[in-house]
Amino acid sequence: MNLSVDNISRSFGGVQALMDVSFEVELGTIHGLIGPNGAGKTTLINILSGVLPPTHGQVLYQGLSLHHLPAHQVAALGVARTFQNIRLFPTMTCLENVQAGQHLTAERPLMPRLLRLPSAGREDRELEERARDNLVRVGLGDRASHPARSLSYGERRRLEIARALALNPSLLLLDEPVAGMRRGEAAEVADLIRSLVQGGMTILLIEHNMAFVMEICSCITVLNFGRVITTGSPDAVRRHRDVIEAYLGSERGDA
Repeated sequence: MNLSVDNISRSFGGVQALMDVSFEVELGTIHGLIGPNGAGKTTLINILSGVLPPTHGQVLYQGLSLHHLPAHQVAALGVARTFQNIRLFPTMTCLENVQAGQHLTAERPLMPRLLRLPSAGREDRELEERARDNLVRVGLGDRASHPARSLSYGERRRLEIARALALNPSLLLLDEPVAGMRRGEAAEVADLIRSLVQGGMTILLIEHNMAFVMEICSCITVLNFGRVITTGSPDAVRRHRDVIEAYLGSERGDA
């Protein structure tokens, strides 16, 4: 079954951030979510990941309602995310940053781990191996012992993806994964995202790099002023009159 966003609205006081937003994301695809600044994209990702509840509407994922579930329960259902502003632990190593994302996948309770019981030790070794594997997946296998603050901007973006992968998600929400990257770095992230989908994952991503979105996404939803303008293929979205007007308006500073 798909990810279904059904008539989602969200207000903050008197400000309506989202209004009756509806679309579906097919499993095993890369779905883009685009729109001018202030369109409501990150607000929607916050709702999908359980950070914010909707004012009304519901989200269904693989037939399960995510309605008003807290973020940790949404994550436990296989939904992971990255953030628009990178949120790493700068003084911790890359490996430790990824391990910090494994808290929901650890099977043993906290006490055996604190007491260093043999069963907990085995799991710790397995979790470390998985964390190293995720660093390899994002191209940072040789940086495991390096502090996060020593990485380049593009590497920190990839490290954040590795930490999200620590949850073993089936749905990954990416908030501007290539923002500020050079073309070569963005191409590496594109290859990474494609490999994740080939492995069975579903990706919903926000991005302002239109060339990146048009190249990598099979379907795109466009928001403007909290409403859906259109959902369709990259070619259809590129030619849509209202989409063109929305982006021209943003370039004039109107949106």
